[in-house]
Amino acid sequence: MDLLELMRKRRSVRSYTSEDISEEHLDKILEAGLLSASGRAVRPWEMIVVRNQETLRKMADSRDHGAKMLEGANAAVVVIADETKTDVWTEDCSIVMANMHLMASSLGVGSCWIQGRLRKSSSEDSTEEYLRELLCFPENYRLEATLSLGMPENIPERREVTKELWKKVHREVY
Repeated sequence: MDLLELMRKRRSVRSYTSEDISEEHLDKILEAGLLSASGRAVRPWEMIVVRNQETLRKMADSRDHGAKMLEGANAAVVVIADETKTDVWTEDCSIVMANMHLMASSLGVGSCWIQGRLRKSSSEDSTEEYLRELLCFPENYRLEATLSLGMPENIPERREVTKELWKKVHREVY
């Protein structure tokens, strides 16, 4: 499958079966994140892999809405970064998330990006503070997002680039 076909196929998946993701597939998803481009090759990011079901259930409360799929997930990857290393840590972390999202889809693993930066938990703390307390990451690390992972309960329809989307492309000038 070529990259464009994979991108058409990739969709956010929020409902998962009870089937486990193999360690081989999980490692490939993580490797895709580790191979991500990074401004000046600083690589300020770190990843916390969570497979413990009780922790995943607690993580479902890390957002006031939009994280409940973690209750049924088989795994999650929390992407954080040392903000003192570079001013483009959010962009670097976003590339990590996008690469893992695409790799998961290529392997038939469902995934969903759960934005964490600048979001609130169900307890009204920030999502970052909620997850910092739960997962014990250092104070100088900032949260970008969490990628939920699981075997899809159903496969959403692929996307196509419509004429309307092509109108967003401007050549030479706006």
